[in-house]
Amino acid sequence: MKTLTRWLLLAGALLLVAWLYPGVVVTSYGSALIAALVLGLFNTLLRPILVLLTLPVTVLSLGLFLFVINALLFWAAASVLEGFAVTGFGAALIGSLIYSLCGMVIDVLIERLFPTPE
Repeated sequence: MKTLTRWLLLAGALLLVAWLYPGVVVTSYGSALIAALVLGLFNTLLRPILVLLTLPVTVLSLGLFLFVINALLFWAAASVLEGFAVTGFGAALIGSLIYSLCGMVIDVLIERLFPTPE
């Protein structure tokens, strides 16, 4: 139930990103659901590999290169999906920042709604 709620809220967050920033376009809630799923898969499967491969650059940039990785994954998800589009790398960077902030708020909300039993 927790995962399903998080997925639905992240899809809503993607719609919020599209509403707040004109460089990101999401055509429908169904497209947002699929995009949130693909973004989750990319972040689960590809992000650790990219972070490991770019570790020297990430260390030299004091972690700021992680924003670039997030933007690249956001842009890649938009390029493989219909109904979800990003106009360029700058839009992907800003969109991924807004989406990440929404994701952090959603994670806190989910932990409050579904506390882990002790």
